[in-house]
Amino acid sequence: MTASRQRATVPHQASPASPTSSPAPAAAPAGRPPGEGRLPEERRHMLRRRFLTLLTIVLLIGIPAGYLVISADQSRDSGIDKERESSPVGLQENRPSQMKRRVFEVPIPSGAWNVAYYETSNWKTSRLYVQFTTTAGGLDAYLADSGGSRAALKSGEVSVSGRDADIVGWNFVPSHRWAGATVAHEPPRPTRDITVDLTDPAFPRVYVVSTTSP
Repeated sequence: MTASRQRATVPHQASPASPTSSPAPAAAPAGRPPGEGRLPEERRHMLRRRFLTLLTIVLLIGIPAGYLVISADQSRDSGIDKERESSPVGLQENRPSQMKRRVFEVPIPSGAWNVAYYETSNWKTSRLYVQFTTTAGGLDAYLADSGGSRAALKSGEVSVSGRDADIVGWNFVPSHRWAGATVAHEPPRPTRDITVDLTDPAFPRVYVVSTTSP
């Protein structure tokens, strides 16, 4: 009887762990989701990819646009430089070719003398500068062929601009009797600025600048 009671009072002991079993993985700390330690590294990679993508887009758009702006500036500057470089040559004491007179619509009356011309051309416009001396009848013929008349000339007006006058060395002194008119047309036909020196009405001196835009 005593032996039976002693066996009943012996506490239950857990069986020893199997030598082949592995320990359970450690639980993540409270309040920190699994894998949180990798987020800063992934965020850096994401920001770097975004930066590289933005940089690529800027380069793809900005570089071609920059080349276009530079090319346009160089082309414009080249045209201006060519016009300036050729201006010291000045007026040529000769009649412009028939083709030039036809393109720029600058007829020269028969018998005119002291004829000279000069042509400039750049990326935007082409100009033909012509001067000649003629008779009173020759002036009337010239104006009629140009689509105008003496009535269209405004007394005291110099229609040739100061810039154009400087290019060929024309000097419209105030003491002379000037009359001018502008004969304008829609492109591609030229616009002509006509200035006449009527100081000696029997032998007027004509100055013409014809401008075309290709």
